[in-house]
Amino acid sequence: MWIPTEHEKYGVVLASFRGTVQHGLPLEIGDTVQLLEKCEGWYRGFVHKSPNAKGIFPCTYIHLKNAHIKNKGQFETVIPTEDSVITEMTSTLRDWGAMWKRLYVKNDGDLFHRLWHVMNEILDLRRQVLVGHLTNDRMKDVKQHITARLDWGNEQLSLDLVPRREFSMVDPDEISVTELFKLMEHRHRKKETPVPASTHHLFVHMKSLMSSNLGEELEVFFHIYDGRENRPLSERFFVRLNKNGVPKSPEKTERQCTLFVDLGSSDLRKDVYIVVHIMRIGRMGAGEKKNLCSIQYRRPFGCAVVSIADLLTADSKDDHLLKVYACTTESEWYQIHENIIRKVNSRYNLSGSNTGLAVSLQLLHGDIEQLRREYMVLFTRGVSITKKLGFSDIIMPGEMRNDLYVTLEKGEFEKGGKSVARNVEITVYVLDIEGQVMKSYVAAGSGEPGGDVYHSFVLYHNNSPHWAEQIKLPIPVDMFRGSHVRFEFRHCSTKDKGEKKLFGYSFVHLMQEDGRTLPDGTHELIIHKCEENANLQDSSCYLKLPFSKANLPGNNQAVKSTKECFWITSFLCSTKLTQNGDMLDLLKWRAHPERINDSLLKLKEIDGSEIVKFLQDTLDTLFGILDESSQRYGLKVFDCLVHIINLLQDSKFHHFKPVMDTYIESHFAGALSYRDLIKVLKWYVDRIIDAEHQDHIQQVLNATEYIFKYIIQSRRLFALATGGQSEEEFRCCVHELFMSIRFFLSQENKITSPITQTQAVFLRTFPAVYGELLKIFTVREVAGFVRETLGSLPATARAECPLEAVKLHCIAKTVESQLYTNTESRCILLPVVLRLLQAHMQEQRDLVMCARILTSMLSLVRKYDSTATEPVVSEEVDLIVDSLLVVLMRTILEITNRPQAAGTNMRLQFQDITGEFVACLLALLRQMSDKHYQQLLQAFTSKDDLRDFLLQIFTVFRILIRPEMFLKDWTVMRLVTNNVIITTVLYLSDALRKNFLNDKFDYKVWDSYFYLSVIFINQPCLQLESFSPSKKKRVLEKYGDMRVMMGCEIFSMWQNLGEHKLNFIPAMIGPFLEVTLVPQPDLRNVMIPIFHDMMDWEQRRSGNFKQVEAKLIDKLDGLMSEGKGDETYRELFNSILLKKIERETWRESGVSLIATVTRLMERLLDYRDCVKLGEVDGKKIGCTVSLLNFYKTELNKEEMYIRYIHKLYELHLKAQNYTEASYTLLLYDELLEWSERPLREFLNYPMQSEWQRKEYLHLTIVQNFDRGKCWENGIILCRELADQYESYYDYRNLSKMRMMEASLYDKIMDQQRLEPEFFRVGFYGKKFPFFLRNKEFVCRGHDYERLEAFQQRMLNEFPHAIAMQHVNQPDQTIYQAEAQYLQIYAVSPIPESQDVLQRDGVPDNIKSFYKVNHIWRFRYDRPFHKGTKDKENEFKSLWVERTSLTLVQSLPGISRWFEVEKRELVEVSPLENAIEVIENKNLQLRTLIAQCQSRQMQNINPLTMCLNGVIDAAVNGGLARYQEAFFVKDYIVNHPEDGEKIGRLRELMFEQAHILEYGLAVHEKFVPQDMRPLHKKLVDQFHVMKSSLGIQEFPAYVRASPVHFTNGSPRSSCRNSAPNIISPDGARVVARRSPLTYPAVNRYSSSSLSSQASNEVSNITGQSESSDEVFNMQPSPSTSSLSSNHSASPNVTSSAPSSTRGSPQLQDKHKHSRENSCLSSRERPVSAIYPNPLDPAQRATPHQIGDTTLPRSDPNLSAPDKVRPTFSSWSLDSVKEVNNTQFSDTVGKLLCPPVPPRPPYPGSSAKTIRSQSPVPTSRSPQKSSLPPFTPSPTECQSAGLVSNSPVLSGSYSSGISSMSRCSVSEASGTEATTGDHPSHPGPTMPNSVSSGSDELIRRENKTPPPYSVYERTNPRRPVPLPHSLSIPPSVEPPALPPKPHQQRTSSMKLVPASDPRRADGVPHVPRPRPLPRKVSQL
Repeated sequence: MWIPTEHEKYGVVLASFRGTVQHGLPLEIGDTVQLLEKCEGWYRGFVHKSPNAKGIFPCTYIHLKNAHIKNKGQFETVIPTEDSVITEMTSTLRDWGAMWKRLYVKNDGDLFHRLWHVMNEILDLRRQVLVGHLTNDRMKDVKQHITARLDWGNEQLSLDLVPRREFSMVDPDEISVTELFKLMEHRHRKKETPVPASTHHLFVHMKSLMSSNLGEELEVFFHIYDGRENRPLSERFFVRLNKNGVPKSPEKTERQCTLFVDLGSSDLRKDVYIVVHIMRIGRMGAGEKKNLCSIQYRRPFGCAVVSIADLLTADSKDDHLLKVYACTTESEWYQIHENIIRKVNSRYNLSGSNTGLAVSLQLLHGDIEQLRREYMVLFTRGVSITKKLGFSDIIMPGEMRNDLYVTLEKGEFEKGGKSVARNVEITVYVLDIEGQVMKSYVAAGSGEPGGDVYHSFVLYHNNSPHWAEQIKLPIPVDMFRGSHVRFEFRHCSTKDKGEKKLFGYSFVHLMQEDGRTLPDGTHELIIHKCEENANLQDSSCYLKLPFSKANLPGNNQAVKSTKECFWITSFLCSTKLTQNGDMLDLLKWRAHPERINDSLLKLKEIDGSEIVKFLQDTLDTLFGILDESSQRYGLKVFDCLVHIINLLQDSKFHHFKPVMDTYIESHFAGALSYRDLIKVLKWYVDRIIDAEHQDHIQQVLNATEYIFKYIIQSRRLFALATGGQSEEEFRCCVHELFMSIRFFLSQENKITSPITQTQAVFLRTFPAVYGELLKIFTVREVAGFVRETLGSLPATARAECPLEAVKLHCIAKTVESQLYTNTESRCILLPVVLRLLQAHMQEQRDLVMCARILTSMLSLVRKYDSTATEPVVSEEVDLIVDSLLVVLMRTILEITNRPQAAGTNMRLQFQDITGEFVACLLALLRQMSDKHYQQLLQAFTSKDDLRDFLLQIFTVFRILIRPEMFLKDWTVMRLVTNNVIITTVLYLSDALRKNFLNDKFDYKVWDSYFYLSVIFINQPCLQLESFSPSKKKRVLEKYGDMRVMMGCEIFSMWQNLGEHKLNFIPAMIGPFLEVTLVPQPDLRNVMIPIFHDMMDWEQRRSGNFKQVEAKLIDKLDGLMSEGKGDETYRELFNSILLKKIERETWRESGVSLIATVTRLMERLLDYRDCVKLGEVDGKKIGCTVSLLNFYKTELNKEEMYIRYIHKLYELHLKAQNYTEASYTLLLYDELLEWSERPLREFLNYPMQSEWQRKEYLHLTIVQNFDRGKCWENGIILCRELADQYESYYDYRNLSKMRMMEASLYDKIMDQQRLEPEFFRVGFYGKKFPFFLRNKEFVCRGHDYERLEAFQQRMLNEFPHAIAMQHVNQPDQTIYQAEAQYLQIYAVSPIPESQDVLQRDGVPDNIKSFYKVNHIWRFRYDRPFHKGTKDKENEFKSLWVERTSLTLVQSLPGISRWFEVEKRELVEVSPLENAIEVIENKNLQLRTLIAQCQSRQMQNINPLTMCLNGVIDAAVNGGLARYQEAFFVKDYIVNHPEDGEKIGRLRELMFEQAHILEYGLAVHEKFVPQDMRPLHKKLVDQFHVMKSSLGIQEFPAYVRASPVHFTNGSPRSSCRNSAPNIISPDGARVVARRSPLTYPAVNRYSSSSLSSQASNEVSNITGQSESSDEVFNMQPSPSTSSLSSNHSASPNVTSSAPSSTRGSPQLQDKHKHSRENSCLSSRERPVSAIYPNPLDPAQRATPHQIGDTTLPRSDPNLSAPDKVRPTFSSWSLDSVKEVNNTQFSDTVGKLLCPPVPPRPPYPGSSAKTIRSQSPVPTSRSPQKSSLPPFTPSPTECQSAGLVSNSPVLSGSYSSGISSMSRCSVSEASGTEATTGDHPSHPGPTMPNSVSSGSDELIRRENKTPPPYSVYERTNPRRPVPLPHSLSIPPSVEPPALPPKPHQQRTSSMKLVPASDPRRADGVPHVPRPRPLPRKVSQL
């Protein structure tokens, strides 16, 4: 039985558990679990990271931990009872773990590794804490390390800043908001701005001296030197180097490394240097030869200098190589460093080119203890300390130091009877009182231990040597008395013996008889002469002699006159000894009572450092004098005490305050002093007003704090000694003192008055007195003193008065004092504080201090509970709310609206006080209860006041929500803020409902409320979905989801509005929509119904909800592009609103709106998903096209449409799809007119006229067409621009445009263009985006892209897609699958411009464009066998299944792919197939022969190969197979309906023979000599072929065929030959069709034919035994030969869906099914170049080509409405003629040359299997003819096309058809002209007009897009813009002169005489606009 757990509530998983049992919960090691129930060794519970999944798991897998339970019961929260740092560490490491892995995925290696190290370090520290063996100090250090690393990691990972107090996380609910803010700010400042250290230290590591002339030991001395004052700042650091220039004791690091300590900030300047002096130990001369002398001397070697400022900019620890300089003159050695610093180059030079001193230098900052912690290794390894000369900037109490520094300056010596000057060396000894040499007390510097003696360096032959050598004498204090220093002078001989001869000595006493030490400064010492053997061991014999010339008695002239003397400088740095006699006199006042007065007066002149040395002794002296002679010396002692107290205010002695405090507490014994102190203090205060000079009085008041400390301590001592006597007298004295103080404070004075300054001085020190008074007086008494004292201040406040700021400082210190923390005293002080604070805040003065005071006040107002203090706290809150709430809000508004100051510091200051005021406001609001809100709202007497308050507080809340209000990582603070806001808003919404509804409705307040609510919900810090699971859980546990609460409140308030809702429609639609897009299901469920309400009220008001719809659509695009919304939202929006409107009367229009918005969402979501991808791919472009079309066709949002045009344009440019980019920009160009209307600035376009923008667009489009090699389209735009320039007489630009046009023609003829492949792609499955899902497209491939590459590209774009391995149409399971399936195969284009392609003599460069541009239709063929397969002759059963695909728009267009709109399947019979094969081969032969005759071929090989292939194949049974299959009696009997076709086949065979004969004749003419045998063979084989066909003589119709080129030119022979069978005069209409009506008919060029010849010869044979081989006879799309170098292998055949084949033989179907997934059109054996006999209108006439890209008509019209009659080509079903020809009004469109097709033959047995078009096909055979014209392929005129060029004769005729641009509006108004023109030779051949009804229906269903470059009309009717969107000119512009094109309209509109529209009087109707002109000025 499962029993709820009592104590076992929390545990950690010890081992992973798979959870394979029933109800098992999978666990991972380290998970924390909450236990709910227990049963027989199993627990039931959940893992904390996913609390919704509950299950069971074994008890043995869980380690239980103690936990604290909150809210026991169903919603209990379990918190582990462990150290909070451990808890935080654990949860943080869990969060980091997931992010750490993501760093690896992102390849952020640096942070990944650093974080890994920190995580390991934290885990190690965590172990130490958990073990629990650490001392308290160590535990504190460990926790500090942990929190520092946690904060570092959080900062690096952009996580939240954690507020902490003593290493533990702070619960925001447990402390005041102001405290929380201070903690956050403190942690931020600690992180951002480290406090600059005031103390600095220089670390020096001596490494080596590099020099070529070493060989002697060296001594190196470092010291810090002040170049400004020319004195050393530090003692010396001394390193010994061996003969190799490296330290002598490498193992002793303290002898190589030192720390120059206690450098002040003022020492880190440019003129402070590190100076290095180097001495050598050796012979007198560096170049002397070695001699027997072993005596060595210290001699100068070199000097180096480096500035400390250079180290500030260097890296943390750099190695420096210092240049070493030597003196030019040895006597200048003492000042060589000064010369180097001053750069006196003449006095020094480099000691050697390669001499350098290698040292490591590093500046360290902070006090020495901090350095010991941070650089532990440095101190443990050993480092010597080099002290500063003198004390540091801050003297610390307890610091012990007693160092005497002696500098050997210089000497003056006589020659001593020698001819040359002496080499003088000084030897220094220190001797004690007994004359004994003191051991180890003479030091050359730090780094080396002190010695007994010191030897100076020797200057060669110098009787006036300057040494400037400093030595240190660290003599203990107790040994100073009686000690002296002796200096012995010796001459160092350079002779062989090298002896040192003593010739004199000097000495100096260290302490005088009165106890004063040797004064600092320079001393001139007497040199006493002596002999070498003089006995100086007995010091008593010379100590009685005078030692200094300054001390000589006046009568000792003999010694004074001596020339020999010696100068030293001494400097004492001691904390115990003094050189000041006045100080000693004061301390020994009892010995000399008569000197007391003088000593007290002189105390003020003594240096402060001397006073603090003897602070306690001095104070004892003062109070001793006061006790004995208070009457006589009371005032002077008081003044001395004030002087000492003020001395301690100096920063240098600030640290001695604790020394004085300790003295007062422990050593002070003046029990009677308080009376004198009070009396003197009152005396001074009473004289303030009358005193002329206030300086001394101000000093007295400045010392008030310590005076009171002495008074109170003295009184306590007295009370203790007497049992509390004289209490009343004391109280009375204090009251009188405060009365005097209040009196002087109450005086009003001028601002500059000295009394005002005195008042300010007192107020500064007054708060420090409170604590002392509390030691004797009660809290209420002290509070009374303070209240009365502060209350006595002058009430009139002047902003410029300095006293005002001091008052505020005083208040601040009062609030922060111990007195204010007491509840009793706070009640007394609060009114005074509030009054002063309110006055300052109202006048916006001293806001920084006001914020500080308010923060301190509110930090004390705890969140009260039901304790005894509740009434008191509530009363305090009342007072603060009444006084400050409104003022506080106004202050926040003022600060935030204030313009930011220029300086960074000012900005930071404003930011800081804004945050503090905000925290104060939040703290105050959080303390307010229901009662406070009620009182607050009732306090407003009028509605206007309440309205102003609500507007103000809503505005403040909006400011608080701003992202910049708090730093990015202050999430804790933001959540607290939001919690306070939502609580307050819930209170205020009641006031809003009660006071501002119905007749009292106020729109502004309600609008402000809704606006606040919306931005509250949309805050980033409340979007829990973006949080980590643990953070989300914490927020939900503490605050819940505040968005839902606010959403419910919005809904509730909205429901209360009633009819006032109309005021917020449509204004609130956008904001509410933004709220519903927040991914929170509950919030969406609450808010979406509001839209139904809006629709309902709008319907009531205006009968529709167009406003709601427009606003929804406008806002959706922007919001969703920002990343808001998702698929779930779309479904929810749809379902909720559909359910809501079920019973509404306006349900139908509502459903329409919802459907529109839902469809828009689908497209926007797809677009957003695509845009997220980095690279431009087809998916992104396709999605943009889908959205663009949706805005245009369904929503009619022209501005959005134009925006997306430009987005698509940018995408195309990025992908280098220049042709598509041009078509895209053409969409916008089409919306503009050639008018002068002004257009506003939009996107990247400046303000300009419509004409200028259209011109710019034209030029840009032409440029892109040029880059995309689509020059024909560019030419049309050039012409249009040229017409405009010409109409304005702008001949300069006209010339440029004509030149540009000419250059484009040149490029057509000169440059090579690649023909792209086309691929059909099917996207199946629900996982595809909406715009692709279950649709098929045809895509234009990239250059050189073949099927395999294209397929791989598609799979890369859709990495999750599965490539289908067949081409069958998928079934419903694939359509509905939750997956992505791609079906790809190549298709062949069916060109529309047949006239160009069929015309002989047109260069391939021109034809290539028309083969692959403006293609609507594509085809895919699959051969199969139907019925029994004849193994002897497979042609009998070889059928072809042909799939035709019709697109919604032609390619190329605004995209590389377009959707398939219509799919048709037909089957081509074997006979028809044979006809197509022969017909195509005949055409190929004709073309080759023509090229050969016109000498377009440089090589005759292609013709040779083609002839060989056809003749050889025919001889070997090629044509004979057809005869066997179709000319036999059985076939003719069984297929009587094919009689016509059999005749056609026979004619084609005869025609082929005739062409071959002519071809052989041409071949003979051009064949080279070496190929004559082949030609002979061909002729022989041709005769065999003729005989096999039974041809003796060609029939008349064959002889009349156009093969006989009489003039050797195909063009001329076409003109002159007689009409053939295709003309109306022919015996019958022969079903003959040119294969050039299809794409890729003649793709080869002369360069490719030779390479294909071998394939053609080998493949065009009749020997094949299988149908697979027979397929090779059929041309492929890549060439017009029967084979191709791209053809697939014989076993690779095409297939089509099996369900559509109609073949009964399953095995045949399988046999011919494709083995590969996709085949390119170049690889298919049965090529797409075969014409489709069932396509009734394959050849689009020129007008149709223009129409293929025109704007589509209204998509909402049904298909039949769009169809209008037009003339058609010959129908396949009938030969009935209907003479009904129509023309559209689209004159001026580009017309391609007329197409000369053969008329189709009737009675085809091909069967239409199915049509997938939604429109039923209808066939109405029509026939007509037109006057002939043959323009050039790219010729276009603005008003019509005039031509009298002849057309091709022979079997060709021309078909021209036209469709209107907008068929719906113009179909009924056109009339037809019929005519039957007889056939005759000459230039005016009849033109057969052909078009199919199927084609017509397709075209009408699919009105072409408005980006056709084939359709450029004259300037159209300008459509006026809405007034709001156009730019009204400020002044009526003057009338423009009429444009030339308006003056000469007739010249521009050239209409041919034969134009039926003009003949019939049909006026030119401008095409209607495809879009309403809303923002065409964009």
